[in-house]
Amino acid sequence: MFLLILGVALWWGAHLFKRLAPGTRRGLGQSGKGMVAAALILSVVLMVIGYRAADAVTWWAAGPALKGINNLLVLVAFFLFASSGIKNRIGTQMRHPQLVGFSLWAFAHLLTNGDLPSLVLFGGLLAWALVEIAVINRSRPGWTPPQHQTSIRKEAIAAIATLVVYGVVAGIHILLGVNPFGA
Repeated sequence: MFLLILGVALWWGAHLFKRLAPGTRRGLGQSGKGMVAAALILSVVLMVIGYRAADAVTWWAAGPALKGINNLLVLVAFFLFASSGIKNRIGTQMRHPQLVGFSLWAFAHLLTNGDLPSLVLFGGLLAWALVEIAVINRSRPGWTPPQHQTSIRKEAIAAIATLVVYGVVAGIHILLGVNPFGA
């Protein structure tokens, strides 16, 4: 469990470093980007190793309804990520589409994984995303969305990208022995 907690803490620290210590981050220049990227990679490795090794105290198991809700929320989360990168309508009209999508993804996983390691991992990541939104909003208040039109092409690309990524991630889950669609 220690490695899992350490990984989540390192994720928080690496992401919030720029916001909580902007002078220090600026002082590091370009090498700071590499340091943050290395910290994030290490945090993911620690989270994966820690999650897989942690003893699971299970409080509930996901039934078909929770798996269906999880799948829908994850699909919406992936669409928000795609929308942010493609800059379609929702990607430009929502202030934090990636962080909102990340929050939905983490919440969805909390619904279907009723064990202690999942609470630490997904609960910790959900809390990080919500704190990150609050910190950004506080540091840059008064955001207004851009007032330009987006194309139907961008909407279609976001939808197709969402379905492709969703299929790939579902396939990876199945290869790892976790069927996101049923028993």
